[in-house]
Amino acid sequence: MTALSTESNVTKVGTARWLLVAAGMFAVAWGGNEFTPLLVMYRLEHGFSAVTVDLFLFAYVIGIVPALLICGPLSDRLGRRPVMLPATAVAAAGSILISFGADSAGVLFSGRVFSGVALGIGMAVGGSWVKELTALDSSAAAGAGARRAAMSLTAGFALGAGVAGILAQWAPWPTHFAYLVHVGICVLAGIGMASVPETRAAVPPLDREPLRKDLLIPAASHRRFLLVVVPLAPWVFGAASVAYAVLPSLMADNSGGYPIALSALMSVIALGSGFAIQAIGRKIDTPTHARGALVALAILVVGMLLAAWAASVLTIAAALIAAAVLGCGYGMALVSGLHEVQRIAGPDDLAGLTAVFYSLTYLGFAIPAILSALTEQWPGVVTYPAIFVFGSVLAALCWVFVRTRSRAHLP
Repeated sequence: MTALSTESNVTKVGTARWLLVAAGMFAVAWGGNEFTPLLVMYRLEHGFSAVTVDLFLFAYVIGIVPALLICGPLSDRLGRRPVMLPATAVAAAGSILISFGADSAGVLFSGRVFSGVALGIGMAVGGSWVKELTALDSSAAAGAGARRAAMSLTAGFALGAGVAGILAQWAPWPTHFAYLVHVGICVLAGIGMASVPETRAAVPPLDREPLRKDLLIPAASHRRFLLVVVPLAPWVFGAASVAYAVLPSLMADNSGGYPIALSALMSVIALGSGFAIQAIGRKIDTPTHARGALVALAILVVGMLLAAWAASVLTIAAALIAAAVLGCGYGMALVSGLHEVQRIAGPDDLAGLTAVFYSLTYLGFAIPAILSALTEQWPGVVTYPAIFVFGSVLAALCWVFVRTRSRAHLP
């Protein structure tokens, strides 16, 4: 009777509590992406150049990558709770800075870095915490931890962008209101996470290796990771940034007078498509073949061609179609990459390897700034349709590369 009762309690903990950690991940993802549909507003109404605005978008990568690479291994030695619990407070601080810095490039940049730090913690530590809580749930299907983490992030990305865009387009205080809403969400999510139990005991101080040694993640040299995950990872947010940053900027003069609302709609469609395809990702992904990665890259080949078409015709319908397909590519690449990572990593490497994967995915957010700089430097010579066709060719080459190694070096 005691054993049965204990098993029931463990299952209950895993079932009830992962949602609270997922809410924390949702909150930090909301903060990471609420800025995106407002890029058009900062460019048109606050006088920032296209390159500067795209650098604001990339700024939070400066916070994400160190937070991912340091906080993931740190949580392996200290536990998930002490590292993850401050994330929502850091996210709220980022939104407060951005809210009051609409005309200051330095303040906006700093706020974005804070948002990135919070998101990095949420992705590496929150994702591992959700995965471990899911493992306590005997009713969870195989791979549920990766899907729950990916879907929590994507839901936050989508709703954050959608709500912020609507509020900035039609609500009062367009540069303030959306960010204050996010602060409230962070407070609620932070309170909820405080009741979640620890899933990884802290390593006793006398048994701890130097932190610099923990930052060396052996699983990152696994050949499966190098040959399948690395070619896929930058496409995750490379596709997303094209869908909800580059294309909305190109559509600003063809938005029917509502550029912020159209940008928000494209964000929601792209991320909503990504969320939807993640729900069926477990049926596509398999541990014996890189089928999930190959499906993602195939979708991205089509998505980049559709982006070239949308950039040529500049119609709302074409832009929305391209955003939806690119969003599917984003979602499939994210969840299949996480599945590969969770199969490769051992218990001591999970948070660290997840951090490395996410760091690689966020390289894709450099794309808008690079494209803006190229088109400003060589106007009329370097065009967005041509760039997107070239992107489609690169995605096809990645598909061929991964296909030849699909069954190799399985963990």
